[in-house]
Amino acid sequence: MDGARTDASGSTLGATIDDIRRQNLAQVLRLVHRDGPMSRAEITKATALNRSTVGGLVSELSHRGLVVENPAAAVRKVGRPSPSVAASDQATAIAVNPEVDAIDVALVGLSGRVLHRVRYRNERTPTVGEFVNVVSAIIEGMRPAFGDTAVLGVGVALPGLVREVDGSAILAPHLGWRDAPIGLLVEEATGMRVVVGNDANCGVVAESTFGAGRGDGVVIYLNGGASGIGGGIVINGRLVGGEGGNAGEFGHTAVSTRGCRCHCGATGCLETEVRRDRFVEAAGLGDVEPGAVLDAMAASWLDRNAAGAVEIDRQVSRLAVALRSIVNIFNPRTIILGGHLAHLLAVVGEDEIHRRIAPTLPGGGSEPEIVGARLNDELLLIGAAELVFAQTLADPTVMPREVASSLVR
Repeated sequence: MDGARTDASGSTLGATIDDIRRQNLAQVLRLVHRDGPMSRAEITKATALNRSTVGGLVSELSHRGLVVENPAAAVRKVGRPSPSVAASDQATAIAVNPEVDAIDVALVGLSGRVLHRVRYRNERTPTVGEFVNVVSAIIEGMRPAFGDTAVLGVGVALPGLVREVDGSAILAPHLGWRDAPIGLLVEEATGMRVVVGNDANCGVVAESTFGAGRGDGVVIYLNGGASGIGGGIVINGRLVGGEGGNAGEFGHTAVSTRGCRCHCGATGCLETEVRRDRFVEAAGLGDVEPGAVLDAMAASWLDRNAAGAVEIDRQVSRLAVALRSIVNIFNPRTIILGGHLAHLLAVVGEDEIHRRIAPTLPGGGSEPEIVGARLNDELLLIGAAELVFAQTLADPTVMPREVASSLVR
């Protein structure tokens, strides 16, 4: 009942019985989606609904194909065992993440699990048309993997500024896309509902739902990828998008007065100063596979006089400048680092980064936990799927007719 007006007793003003039932269905579905399998008794306790109401809600969600009850995972407390209720992976979403070097496409279940994944390596930065053709072809090739699942739509985690109302890319600078109707084009090519969001926003939603940022409080996420550094903000479980949905552009925090020129026109932005390719060049690694970079960074850091170690030290110092501002502005509970930034954290350690951002919050605030993204390289795909699932999680009774029929057949 988020955002609904209530009276002194807590009842929703002007709500019909059907409205209240939809809200209760959504509450139960969101609970098992976020927290994983639970018994009916645990759902009853968590929702403060009565036992018979929860039983009816679970039965309806099960009939709709959105939850499953598993007697084999029954929980016994007092009396008969209570079957475990879990989000159903019969309901799925297709998740897409385009980057400069590759396009990832995955089938993700309502439980938040990646069920099937295809990675297409780009020979060069794809045009919008090439991206749409690749995604359409991959989805067509993945259809045998769908099995009996019902696909609720396609979610695209885009490295750039997104106009949320129509899913257009306002600007994806590293891909070279501007004013591109990504949502419409993918929808026309696939025949599926398409939702497009900023990749870093997808990342912070995924981590705050399933990963290192679970729970209330302020969670900040920064990701360093092939398309620069993006960021996202979640406060008490809600994404902070800003006026146009593009809050959290931490990659354009000024961290050096004598740094490189950024595509945005400024000098010394975080995303120009802290990059994987700058370490690769400094360490003289040549054409190295992305997966091997972390090992190379760790080896370089052991020899503090090596050129690679000097570059790591420089990048950590620049990152600390940005994190110090973030801590003073948001006073976060958790800062989650992904991609290249997570590699820097893994190499130098949380204590070293805390040492470099101190002192912060002169009034005496608590230090945030600084952690690597727990969902690793599935993070943006899981977040892209959440874009699609949001509609069903808000109202489990609203679903395209053909999808609903496939879920209950």
